[in-house]
Amino acid sequence: MKTPAGTECKYFYGDYYRGREYEECRLLDAAWTRDLCRTCPVPSIGLANACEFMQLRGEVIRPLAAAFRRRVKVTAFCEKTQRSGFDPHIGCGECHPLPPVFEEKK
Repeated sequence: MKTPAGTECKYFYGDYYRGREYEECRLLDAAWTRDLCRTCPVPSIGLANACEFMQLRGEVIRPLAAAFRRRVKVTAFCEKTQRSGFDPHIGCGECHPLPPVFEEKK
């Protein structure tokens, strides 16, 4: 579904039927507000990596200086390899190996 920022996100839900204006982020739950969608990295992660085994966990953080706005921090976990701590845009590297076209010839 399209977020208030105009990007597609599988965690965003909006109910606008018959004048309702109910919106929620199912990744962030109660800490979500509409302004977080502008800087959220989840829609770009969904475009870059469609691994079915990758689970995302999100949290709202505030940088050290009080002048900065709240941000969404996303961590990834692979259910297949039981690993975490990798870049969610790229993936764990074991679920989807590179095709032979991209391998170096020796």
